[in-house]
Amino acid sequence: MTSDPTAVTELDELMTAIRGYDDPRRAAGEWKKVYRLLQKTDLPAGRVTGVVGMRDLAGLAELIDRLRDPEASAGPADADEPDPEICKRALRAFRKRLALTRLDEESKLGRGPLSKGSDPSRAAITPPTEWPDAVWQALTRQGKLRSIGHGLYELDKP
Repeated sequence: MTSDPTAVTELDELMTAIRGYDDPRRAAGEWKKVYRLLQKTDLPAGRVTGVVGMRDLAGLAELIDRLRDPEASAGPADADEPDPEICKRALRAFRKRLALTRLDEESKLGRGPLSKGSDPSRAAITPPTEWPDAVWQALTRQGKLRSIGHGLYELDKP
């Protein structure tokens, strides 16, 4: 892994600044800098996106430790499988957004009596951005969602 000592020092300083906030999610500027620095490393992109997207301080500390000593921590942390509870909450949010999208589509005015409309049972949406792509990919592997490309997902119906 690329472990530039100045990048590790900058990441440590940014982490200290983030910890200075009451709520780490409020440190948007610092998290952007962290993301830019971590993109320049050889760390797994999905893991970096997940940590920064969820504003996970413990995960950030783990990534910084991996940059300091790549051999010591290159074990099971490479498995980018998200927590099942996070997947459950993300799927619940996906279903809510899908329901709202369907209601919005069905309530549009100006539909003629002869227009066919769309099939509401097969709607694909962009998933909520509160969760990283790794969560949506895990739900796809579990068979709960189906990716139809271009960042769109739909519920996988048996």
